[in-house]
Order: sequence, then structure tokens, then C-alpha cells
Amino acid sequence: MRVCAIVGHQGSGKTSLIERLIRAMRERGRSVSTVKHTHHHDVELDTPGKDSFRHRRAGAAEVIVASDSGWARIAASSEPASLQTLLGQLRPVELVLVEGFKQLEGLRRVEVFRGGGTPLALADPGIAAVALPQGTTIAGYRGTQLPLDDTAAILDFILSG
Repeated sequence: MRVCAIVGHQGSGKTSLIERLIRAMRERGRSVSTVKHTHHHDVELDTPGKDSFRHRRAGAAEVIVASDSGWARIAASSEPASLQTLLGQLRPVELVLVEGFKQLEGLRRVEVFRGGGTPLALADPGIAAVALPQGTTIAGYRGTQLPLDDTAAILDFILSG
């Protein structure tokens, strides 16, 4: 599986880009999954009071919620799961897009930068490219710059690496 993280400051448009990349992959007839990193300490996928919530709060190590159109697994853990552990839980696909995990070494990353503030790429040589709105530049950055509004070009770059 090819894995690429989409990173950037809060509000930069990471989720919007990922949505576009997912659609573009599917339009090409290719498979894609995502892993989203959150800084919130509790992951709540269910509403308090619902059965699955009650099962987990009662101490179940894992809860699977299944319906006619899909299923989700909620697993309790005493320590944070590594990205490798999470990737191991996915069914094989051609591309996994990761949102977050901006500090991980060795993970191919594309930064979304809309200007204002300091881009992560200036301090992190592991960022493979920066996606920028038209007319935006990063002084002193010599890496690959991609047009933020050209989803196909960004996807081609991700798939080429």
C-alpha cells in the first residue's frame, strides 16, 4: 500500500483536499482508505446512551457496530496506536491518505499551505511537496510546489512516489 499524509496548520484545508483526492482516486477506478489522527484524547464514534457506547464504557476491549451498509470497530487501548498498527488494520488498498501525524519521520507528506504563518516544510525536510493556492509562494523553499486547486496534479505526485 502506498501511504501519504496530508499535513498543515489547522484550517489550511487538509480535509477538503483529502475529500477531493478520494473522489479523484475513485474516478480513476482505484482503491483508497484514510487514517485520521486527532489530538482529542477520547475518540467517540457513538452517542452517549447508545448500546455500543454503553458496551465500551462497561469495559469491552472492542465493540463492532454493524449495519446492512457497513461496520465500524471501536477498540480501547491503554496507549496510543502507532500508524503502523493502524495501517495493519486496513484491508489492502492502492493508497492510504493520512490526515495528521505531521511529526512522523519516514512518512511521505504533502503540506497544504495557504499563506500566512510559517509553512511546516521550511523546518521539516521530510515534507515531499507543498500544495499552494495560485499566486502563493514560499520564500526560501526549494522543494516541489503543487497547485492546490489541481487535484489531478497532486494525486499524480502522490502516486509517483
